[in-house]
Amino acid sequence: MRKLAILLLICAWYREAGAQAPMNKDSLLRLLPDTREDTSKVWLLINIGNQYEWDDPETAAKYYLDAGELSEKLEYKQGTIKFIANYSYLLNLRGQFDSSMLLNRQSVKLADELGDKSQIGRSNANLGNVFLNLSQYDSAVYYYQIAVKNFEAIGDEVLVARLADLLQVAYMELRQHDKALVYGERAIAVLRNANDPASLSAVLSNAANVYERLNRHDTALAYLKEALILARGINYKAHEKTILQNLSNIYQNMLQVDSIKPYAEKAAMLSRELGFPESEAIAYRGLANYYVFKNDLDAAYKYISLSLDITKKGGFRKEHASSLKTLGGVLLAMHRYEESYRVDSEAEALADSLMGEEVRNRTLFLEKQFETEKKEARIQLQQAQLKQKNILNYILIGGAAALGMILLLSYRNYKHRQRLQQARIDELETEKQLTATEAILKGEEQERTRLAKDLHDGLGGMLSGIKFSFQNMKDNLILTPDNAQAFERSLDMLDSSIREMRRVAHNMMPEMLVRYGLDVALKEFCSEVDRSGAVHTRYQSIGMEHANIEQTTAVTVYRIVQELVNNAIRHAAASQVLVQLQLSGKLLSVTVEDNGKGFDTGLLQKAQGIGWSNIRNRVDFLRGKIDVDSAPGKGTSVLIEIGL
Repeated sequence: MRKLAILLLICAWYREAGAQAPMNKDSLLRLLPDTREDTSKVWLLINIGNQYEWDDPETAAKYYLDAGELSEKLEYKQGTIKFIANYSYLLNLRGQFDSSMLLNRQSVKLADELGDKSQIGRSNANLGNVFLNLSQYDSAVYYYQIAVKNFEAIGDEVLVARLADLLQVAYMELRQHDKALVYGERAIAVLRNANDPASLSAVLSNAANVYERLNRHDTALAYLKEALILARGINYKAHEKTILQNLSNIYQNMLQVDSIKPYAEKAAMLSRELGFPESEAIAYRGLANYYVFKNDLDAAYKYISLSLDITKKGGFRKEHASSLKTLGGVLLAMHRYEESYRVDSEAEALADSLMGEEVRNRTLFLEKQFETEKKEARIQLQQAQLKQKNILNYILIGGAAALGMILLLSYRNYKHRQRLQQARIDELETEKQLTATEAILKGEEQERTRLAKDLHDGLGGMLSGIKFSFQNMKDNLILTPDNAQAFERSLDMLDSSIREMRRVAHNMMPEMLVRYGLDVALKEFCSEVDRSGAVHTRYQSIGMEHANIEQTTAVTVYRIVQELVNNAIRHAAASQVLVQLQLSGKLLSVTVEDNGKGFDTGLLQKAQGIGWSNIRNRVDFLRGKIDVDSAPGKGTSVLIEIGL
């Protein structure tokens, strides 16, 4: 497992701006009772909170909240922004990312009102950190880019370099490694001259992870060793532990066995010393792998058992699954086949459970975000209605002196309300239709998800069990050569059935769409179709690098493209299919073309097929437009335009 040296730098930046001179905790507390209720007390409360942050975060949070409450009372926007920067840092450490996001959105709004580019940059960077922690890397990139633009405007190269490091991490997780390296090398070039060894060590570590993913092991090792020297120079032991762990992992990947042990042992020692049990478990897993390479299986079993004890006690489920997988390999090497099979099954079940939880958490987060946006819209509507009522009252009071003006205004107001009422009726009718369509589509997606889970967990488990039983039977049966050959063919057919079942389950619930968004999911879908040999499929996207498409819209577009490609395969007898997405401003254009036999588009008006009806309903749900260009013998081109 690779560890990232992600620095949550934004709170530190705020402390540099406007904080009081360094004082000890007792001195600051003695100042508090005599300080007036003004902006200076806001900064004092923040400064006291800073002193408690590392050893007593709960007390730090109390002082931050007091600072925020006083800032609101004084209508002191800079104080509110500073409170949010510090308090949301604690929320991030607790994993309360939804609360942190709400506060940081408020901070961005306040910074925009102040018009201070430095504060705008910091607030957007903080919001980007929340999305990075939530693994929503596209959104993180969007807000980091806003921050970079503002920091470049004020000429702060160091802050730009730190943001470039975070952009490197985001693009690495998006698997855009070339772009990640552009930002990483830019950050390294600036920070080498900035006298900031902590930040330079972090960016070197992150760049090393990118090079490792590109299998450029030598560069990765050079960067990690330079980062290790820097971390030891400033006694940054937590980061030193991470670097040692990554060095051990790289040597495992390079199969340089003798180099694994010293780094893994040192990482384990530092993890125990610093109180990082999860990292200690990972280091023990590395030592277990080392002893497997050395064919010392007893030692390997000892260390992987230590790793599992830690992950189980600490509740580190993801690492527990990885250690179970390693234990399965050790048991297999020790010829303890039944135990190995049970452990592998347990690891696979835990991995599936973690994946399901991730999907559910992502869905819950999106639902919360949607509800929040709905509440904000209602508040704005109520404020607009209140404003309209106040204006009407002023008109009525002022019109007392001129009866004719009152009558005229009353008539106009009556007609205006009629139009609003009619518009509301039309809107409700449209909303009713869209709600019905949305319910159908969501029901369809939920059913797909249920079927995929049933296939994977139910039928998949049964087939795997049957395969295991057949393999055990094979060792205990005496078969003629013909029967043995038939038995092997049956096992091969069973393997093919398991693979096909997993392919169907994955197609019904595309994980790539939930994790990485529409662009990556469609690219992977087209690649799978192309690899299957059914039809040569190409995918192109324009302007989708920073696209932030709402989840329901993304799922609907994915299903439309899926249906169109399937139509090209089943009905058009096509040999080539092109899928193209283009985002221009707020307009998303989807094009699917094939070189098949084509058809008379007039027949679509009479079409009774479910496939075309589903495509039309989904486009109507998105309030989009669809244009079909086809003729017999000339292929088919479908263009869909959707306003986001």
